[in-house]
Amino acid sequence: MEFGLFGKKMLNFITKPWEEDARINILEGSVRSGKTVGMIPKWINYIKNGPPGLLLMTGVSKETVFDNVLQDLFDTVGTNNYRYNAQSGLIRMFGRKIKVLGAKDEGSEKYLRGKTIAGAYADELTLMPEKFFKQLLNRMSVKGAKLYGTTNPDSPYHYLYTEYITDEEKLASGMVKDYHFELDDNPNLDEEYKEFVRNAYTGFWYLRMIEGKWVVAQGAVYDMWDKQLNTFTDEDLAPGFKHLAQRYISIDYGAQNPTVFLDCWDDGDTVWILDEYYHDGRNTKQKENSEYADDLIKFIGDQQPRFIIVDPSAAAFKVTLRNRGIRTKDADNEVLEGIRMMATMIAKRKLKVHRKNCPNFLKEVSSYVWDEKAIDRGVEQPLKQNDHCMDSARYLIKTVIRPRRITI
Repeated sequence: MEFGLFGKKMLNFITKPWEEDARINILEGSVRSGKTVGMIPKWINYIKNGPPGLLLMTGVSKETVFDNVLQDLFDTVGTNNYRYNAQSGLIRMFGRKIKVLGAKDEGSEKYLRGKTIAGAYADELTLMPEKFFKQLLNRMSVKGAKLYGTTNPDSPYHYLYTEYITDEEKLASGMVKDYHFELDDNPNLDEEYKEFVRNAYTGFWYLRMIEGKWVVAQGAVYDMWDKQLNTFTDEDLAPGFKHLAQRYISIDYGAQNPTVFLDCWDDGDTVWILDEYYHDGRNTKQKENSEYADDLIKFIGDQQPRFIIVDPSAAAFKVTLRNRGIRTKDADNEVLEGIRMMATMIAKRKLKVHRKNCPNFLKEVSSYVWDEKAIDRGVEQPLKQNDHCMDSARYLIKTVIRPRRITI
């Protein structure tokens, strides 16, 4: 990997001796401000010179850690200087053992128990469950152990912000050091590119991802949606489109609530939603799982999808589908990160929906809003109404699209 220029703020962080770093070192701020790239030489130095013992690298999953960090780390050190077992998550580098762990939910903290850790790299800190993060700090019992983490801003109610980044006592004692970065801190970005990045976000997403502010989510979830730029007609599809793109069917299942199928095609650049199935058992006759399975087979038609992505809670429905020989895959139901990824796809006009075939999707996307009462309790979540097509689309994006693909 070839590095560009480092800004003064980042260079000061990289060159500061690790012994002088805080116990918890957080790099936070806007997208593309150079946080992850700057962390790589810092982490390599810690691997080589930090206190002896097991090191840990963690993020939402081993796959996201690989996409976001390990590829660049491995390119930097060269193939002769590491070995990586993707199944076990064990890296051997410069005579050190480094364990890669996913921290998808609160239950992930059990994988830390019994470990004695000499240092840690945490990717996307705000997505890390609080219980896991605090267990990680407890396991860092080797003298001099340091944690280095990167993140984009989140809610001002987030535990990372309230208990660490803004805790005056922890900051004054040297336990925590917060490094804030913005686009202008990355000297490798020209003004044209920075303007492109700024235009990719609106509303509170702009405040978080561009200005690097910790603000609450409010108003429309997808306020960057454009009814012209994010929609299409048959005439907009390239000739032979269906022979070139990967097809997926994404399903949000409801016994009492509406059930949605979305016919999604991914050409490697843009996701196109060509059609929808929408049945609301509250307003018409309720259907049994076997009837939904019949409807799905008709919806699929002749060209088989790569796989069917299904709401992970729809256990009985998935059994019915598998008994029909329909291959299913559990959707990744990480809500907030899925919303963030979908918002980026929408803002970059990489998610497009058929203007005539998907009336319920188009109705929902403009009325999908944050739950204001939940925000008052310090919880970020969308209001649970007008969300069935939104959930189905989010399942697709979070399950199929790799984070690196939509990194601006």
